[in-house]
Amino acid sequence: MYDNAFTSFFGRINDNLDELSTVIFDRWIRNSSSDVKCPLDHVAKYTNGLAMQKFRPQNNEIGLPVVKIRELNQGDTDENSDYCTSNIDQSVKVNTGDIIFSWSGTLTLDIWAGGEAGLNQHLFKVTSSKYPYWFVFEWTKYYLKSFQNIAKSKATTMGHIKRSDLHSSLVKIPTHDEMIELNTTLSPMYSQKIAIRHENRVLYQMKQQLLSKYF
Repeated sequence: MYDNAFTSFFGRINDNLDELSTVIFDRWIRNSSSDVKCPLDHVAKYTNGLAMQKFRPQNNEIGLPVVKIRELNQGDTDENSDYCTSNIDQSVKVNTGDIIFSWSGTLTLDIWAGGEAGLNQHLFKVTSSKYPYWFVFEWTKYYLKSFQNIAKSKATTMGHIKRSDLHSSLVKIPTHDEMIELNTTLSPMYSQKIAIRHENRVLYQMKQQLLSKYF
C-alpha cells in the first residue's frame, strides 16, 4: 500500500491473512452441511455514498475528507482529496474497519483504514446487523469476480452492477455450530487485518512528517 520497508512488510502480512481467510472460507462453503441460502443483500446492507460535491463544508468548518475510488485504491485520503461537510448522515460516513465496495467503474473491495471520511457516490458502505463483518466481506469478495464480469459486459456505459445483481447472488448460511467455529477463527484474523491497515497508515504519516521536517 505504501512505499517503505515497514509498510511493505505489513502489507505482505496482510495479503497473507487475506489469502488464508479466503481459503478457510472457501473450504467451509465446499464442506458445509447447511442447505440454507439467501440473497447477498439480505445478509448485508449496501449503502451508496453521496455526490459529495453537493455537500461542501459550510461556514468555515473543516469538514471531512471524501473517499472516492482513488482514495479507496491508495488506502487513505491525502492533501488532494476533496472535502465535504461533516453534517451528513452517519450511513454515508466511513471510519477505520468499515467495508467499502466500489460498484461502478473499477469494481474493488477493501477494508477502510483511513479514519473518518465521507463516502462518495458509486461506493457502497457494507454493513450488517445480523452477521459478522468478516462474513459479509468474504461473501462479497466471493462474488467480486462475477460482478467485475457483469460490469465489463456493459461496453456502452461505464461498467457497473445493479442492486438486482446483489439480490440474485445467493449465499450459504452456516449452521449454528459452523458459525461458532468460523467466527472463532476468522474474527481475530479480520481484526488483525484492520490493525495492520491502521499501522500502515500511522507509519506512512510518520514518514511524511519526517520528510517534510528534514527535506
